[in-house]
Amino acid sequence: MTTGLQTIVYPVKDLARAKSLFGALLQVEPYADEPYYVGYKAAGQDVGLDPNGHGKGMTGPVPYWHVDDIQGRLAALLEAGGELLQDAQDVGGGRMIASVKDADGNLVGLIQDA
Repeated sequence: MTTGLQTIVYPVKDLARAKSLFGALLQVEPYADEPYYVGYKAAGQDVGLDPNGHGKGMTGPVPYWHVDDIQGRLAALLEAGGELLQDAQDVGGGRMIASVKDADGNLVGLIQDA
């Protein structure tokens, strides 16, 4: 089961410039501000900036579907023809993320919170 799209992560090359732009857009301070990730919460959405995203195969923003069984959803996507981009991994606080690429090159992310 999914609770919908609640998170989008942008790969960025210049984190300082991206923070300036998204700060101006969202008009909130980041809740996470680390050299490896900056995250904002605005209007019920989580917007992330990943300075390592391009190196991880991100070709553009990745929408993340929030699910209650990341392993099951990931297996279903792979069985349906998705290509594994990032296997499920804990990114802190029990939050698990994974991503796949569809046949058209679109990226699909999954998030499961503890």
